[in-house]
Amino acid sequence: MPELTRPAARIRQGNLIIYATSLQVRDLRQPNFYKIDTLDSDEGTGYQRLLNEARAKRLADYLLDGHKALEAFLPTSIFLATDKLVPFDEATNTVRIDPDKVGSFNVVDGQHRIRGLVLAAEKDPSLNDFEVPVNIAVNLSAISQMAHFLIVNTTQRSVDKAIEQQIVARLTQMIEFEKTPVLPKWIQRQVDKGEDSRAIQIVQYLNDEKESPWFGKIRMANDDDTSGDATINQKSFVTSLKKYILTPSNPISGDQWSTDKQRKVLNNYWRAIRNLLVEPDDDTSVIFKTNGLHMFHSASPAIFLHLANLKDFKTETVEQLLSQAFENLPTEYIGVSSPGFWKRGATASGLNQAAIRKFATALSTAVHSQPGSSDGFSM
Repeated sequence: MPELTRPAARIRQGNLIIYATSLQVRDLRQPNFYKIDTLDSDEGTGYQRLLNEARAKRLADYLLDGHKALEAFLPTSIFLATDKLVPFDEATNTVRIDPDKVGSFNVVDGQHRIRGLVLAAEKDPSLNDFEVPVNIAVNLSAISQMAHFLIVNTTQRSVDKAIEQQIVARLTQMIEFEKTPVLPKWIQRQVDKGEDSRAIQIVQYLNDEKESPWFGKIRMANDDDTSGDATINQKSFVTSLKKYILTPSNPISGDQWSTDKQRKVLNNYWRAIRNLLVEPDDDTSVIFKTNGLHMFHSASPAIFLHLANLKDFKTETVEQLLSQAFENLPTEYIGVSSPGFWKRGATASGLNQAAIRKFATALSTAVHSQPGSSDGFSM
């Protein structure tokens, strides 16, 4: 591929060097000039959201219409990054880009703009001359590129919460082994606490483990769920874990509880719930939707306290504890112990969050009011 020489301004922001320049669409269309490191939650790689082809096509249609009248307008800079250095000539204020040496630039921000430009140029070759502003960050490691994507897309615009959770989790796992850029304080707190990392590992386990009641039911970040089996998304599940499970008030939280132990406890817990409240081959239960998730995660501190006293978290023990708690429920809440309550279109489907909290509180109280509860549950 031919070398490009472009006018540029060198911008220093701490240790970060950025070249503000412009590129023509023909440059972007060179083979392997750029790549989009799309997040794959299964493989634990990438960071970009999935390309929305319809969004890119809308931009292409606008560019085609506007270009005919010489009024196409696309002022927002595309953000490219490389872990290589790009030669800069201070005398002429130009950068020299040799694609064969630099390799494919990572698109940190602007994948839809690039795709829209490429689609438009494929229909109207005169758009190959169209110039777009580009910021090129150089000597930026892969982990720094991922962190900068998170910074750009959470401080300036919204990014899908599930993708944010995945990136924060990966940063938590990398922080002790690789140098990372300075993060905004609120992101740094998330990374340091490690909740997202634990929650993602738990969710991934429950979704991938064939013996898990949640097997294949959680739509992970960037998963299009073509099979239609998912009943809840990663964002909701992680949020619920952080709110109800990975908190000081829950007996299975804390450093003494490894992630492996936590996910096994939750697997047994949900197996017991399924065994009691989901009829065989019932695909209409909303136990595995948001209301069921929040209901039983919210009630879990009381349940796990009894199990911790027993030092017994086996599925059959959880079943026995829940069965006795169901018998102690007040009449107005007794329906929650029936599979019919959780069928699609039945009572559970129409509950709001306030009602879910009331049912969860009633179940927690019923657990505490069992005979012998002052000394823990007696088998």
